[in-house]
Amino acid sequence: MTTTDLRPVAAEPARIADELYHDLLSPDEIVSVRHNIRDIARTAIAPIATRIAHGDERLDGFPRDAFDALAEHDVFRLPFSKDVGGNGLQHPATATATAVEELAYYSNSVAAIFDVHCILAGNAINQGTDEQRRRWLAPLVAGEIIGSFATSEPGASSDLSPAAVGTRAERTADGWTLNGRKRWITNSVVASVVVVLAQTGAKLSTFIVPTSTPGVTIGTPDRKLGNNGQITADVILDDVHLGPEALLGDENGGLKVALQTLTYGRIGIAAAGVGMAQAAFDHTAHHLRTRHAFGGPLAAKQHWQFLMADRATEIATARDLYLKAALRLDAGVAFPEPEAAMAKLRGTEVSVQMARDAVQAFGGFGFTRQLGDDDSSSPVEAIYRDSKIGEIYEGANEVQRWVLARQIFGRDITG
Repeated sequence: MTTTDLRPVAAEPARIADELYHDLLSPDEIVSVRHNIRDIARTAIAPIATRIAHGDERLDGFPRDAFDALAEHDVFRLPFSKDVGGNGLQHPATATATAVEELAYYSNSVAAIFDVHCILAGNAINQGTDEQRRRWLAPLVAGEIIGSFATSEPGASSDLSPAAVGTRAERTADGWTLNGRKRWITNSVVASVVVVLAQTGAKLSTFIVPTSTPGVTIGTPDRKLGNNGQITADVILDDVHLGPEALLGDENGGLKVALQTLTYGRIGIAAAGVGMAQAAFDHTAHHLRTRHAFGGPLAAKQHWQFLMADRATEIATARDLYLKAALRLDAGVAFPEPEAAMAKLRGTEVSVQMARDAVQAFGGFGFTRQLGDDDSSSPVEAIYRDSKIGEIYEGANEVQRWVLARQIFGRDITG
């Protein structure tokens, strides 16, 4: 489906963060990236965001027009070096996280597609050999192929210990054979390549698996509460034979690749939470100013004044945290804790809280996908549905608290 949804939607509200938030962290390079991606998101993603948010994963499928728009505008080049066609920015992780925020402002589904394509699949392959980077990363950067990343399984998601991972890779005379089932795999239905975490003896390794390889089957897309354009499906591996060149990184070094990639991913998810929270905040502020009840605008009520003051503070704090984590990553810190865990916590929680408050402020219309009177769409109900997943994936927020507790008390106490 590629047509624009023509149902009337609310006009874009004022960007209040432009007045309230003073960015003292971002280098000029990143400020320029933010303005550029905001323009791209406004012109290319905003017109199709409602259609994507209301889509059926099995019937409407992957929003190829959104992906192609990002490729056309060279958005996939942001995270990568020039030798594979990237922009070669000085602060690629910060640029990438900033882009995620700006995309999520209009569509968290599109932000998630970008995140998995670049931050997860792309970043993982970027840790490979020069040949692997030329073969797979260069076309991924150009948007010629779509990438996917597979760690989660029916019995292993936040727990990626070797004992929990059921997918197995066994050495053969000419390479490897993989068997297993991966779950919740974003982009898998259209991906040309999927990075797979598998057990190799008592440890884990990562593999580059072309989806055209015999034995690779993609399951039926999931129907989810939100993020309806972020198509997820199982990846089934049944005696998949791969050559030695499929091993990504060192044998038994897969956990390090996965954890470094997921740490980067958590920064992206934090940024997506900030984007959704800011969108919900802006729509709510506009509504509170213009909706009159009990003799005046809702914004005259102290309850809403105080609540919005608190949310503005929380959004600003969450933005600072993800920018700080990304800047540390760009500075060469492979695991920028505690900022990455803090950013994931604050960014995703404020998005859920602000989305809930937005639905409450809009009342019945906030709870409505499509109003029977004129087919208008609520500007906040999709954010309400989309925001929850941020607290769950890329390491559940309970895990982030555990990561922080380990730094506070030590592993000998926390385990």
